[in-house]
Amino acid sequence: MKTKYIDLIDQTYYFPQEEFALRDDHLLFHGIELMDLVKEYGSPLKFMYLPKITENISRAKGWFADAIHKYDYKGNYHYCYCTKSSHFRHVIERALDAGVFLETSSGYDLSIVETLLGEGKIKPEDMVVCNGFKQENYVTKIADLLDRDAMKVLPVLDNFVEIDQIKEKTKKPFSVGIRIASEEEPKFEFYTSRLGIGYKNIVPFYKQYIRDDEQVSLKMLHFFINTGIRDTAYYWNELQKCLRVYVALKKICPSLDSLNIGGGFPVKNSLAFSYDYAYMVDEIVNQIRIACEEAEVPVPDIYTEFGSYTVGESGGTIYKVLYQKQQNDREKWNMIDSSFITTMPDSWAINKRFIMLALNRWSDTYERVLLGGVTCDSDDYYNSEQHVNAIYLPRFSKTYPLYIGFFNTGAYQETIGGFGGLQHCLIPQPKYVLIDRDENGEITTKLFKGQQTADEFLNQLGY
Repeated sequence: MKTKYIDLIDQTYYFPQEEFALRDDHLLFHGIELMDLVKEYGSPLKFMYLPKITENISRAKGWFADAIHKYDYKGNYHYCYCTKSSHFRHVIERALDAGVFLETSSGYDLSIVETLLGEGKIKPEDMVVCNGFKQENYVTKIADLLDRDAMKVLPVLDNFVEIDQIKEKTKKPFSVGIRIASEEEPKFEFYTSRLGIGYKNIVPFYKQYIRDDEQVSLKMLHFFINTGIRDTAYYWNELQKCLRVYVALKKICPSLDSLNIGGGFPVKNSLAFSYDYAYMVDEIVNQIRIACEEAEVPVPDIYTEFGSYTVGESGGTIYKVLYQKQQNDREKWNMIDSSFITTMPDSWAINKRFIMLALNRWSDTYERVLLGGVTCDSDDYYNSEQHVNAIYLPRFSKTYPLYIGFFNTGAYQETIGGFGGLQHCLIPQPKYVLIDRDENGEITTKLFKGQQTADEFLNQLGY
């Protein structure tokens, strides 16, 4: 009779997988003995496996290179990293080392760019694509970088006034992009994205504000779908509408040479996850090629802005099960030593699911449970897994502690959760550990930041 936790995982999923394996009843993540991390640093614990960033960037570049070669595509491909997904130095530097451009959302992002530029981490041939709604500080920073002429700067216009705001700050010639306000899926509460300029308004906007302006030239058309790059009729329909705008603009705008298809590559959120990245890249490149050939215009350089895909699968969060509460005849609550609201806010705010596995005791029998955080908030829980609709873990034991891990949590969780700041119910931010490999492939670990202290909280609260 198969009643062990390992039996459950083995009969539900294909296991082991590329990043997960088992050794002596303990879970391995990319060959890392996670219980060794627990023994050295304790729990709760956040970690970042930096080599995964390089790996995912290389994979995406490879898919585009294959498609470009297959179709004899005459344009180039450029990978941009969205800094908003994770602003940490160790993330951005690792992405830059892999040969990417940066995409920013605010003036504070550009302060990071200025720092890295001053340190020589960003080279003159590198580009920063400046997206988002631009307040005065953002516009000023863009103009300062344009005036310095130390790297390529491409502001993407979100509305009709930003071009004049930039011109007020700099007299240098500069290029811009225009963001398309795409139509949302029917299930959305609104029809058109609040970001960008409507399809029908883009060509008239170019003719009126850019075509005869000697200071400004149009380089890029930016296209982004909120639901991400997925093999759906909705995505392909929006891409075709974007391509119609591109070819119409290209016929009257020789300087237009780039199409930014945004971001949205999904992150693995279940052991049953399936997504054909290579097929999607192949089809996108082919669709762009076909549209341009039919319109008899040159194909554009292709830009992507991958954030979650770049950094998401490098992160993980580890908790210890402190106690089990039997609240009724059906519900058992395993209480973790932290809070889901503060450490994995996407799971609380938008019901996002992550891969969740036990770190130890895989040979023990399992039980169905709910997971609860330690705050006094009734919403501080995690109650289902993707494709399973229930959580099964090794049975609770007072004498043999159970540790659990949530994986692919590397994007957004720290910034949304307010890393190092005030936390709900003053639950401290966990330790944060960086994991890397040296030149010999050996695993190295480094404590990036310790767990928050009471003094840090009190100082921020004015005590």
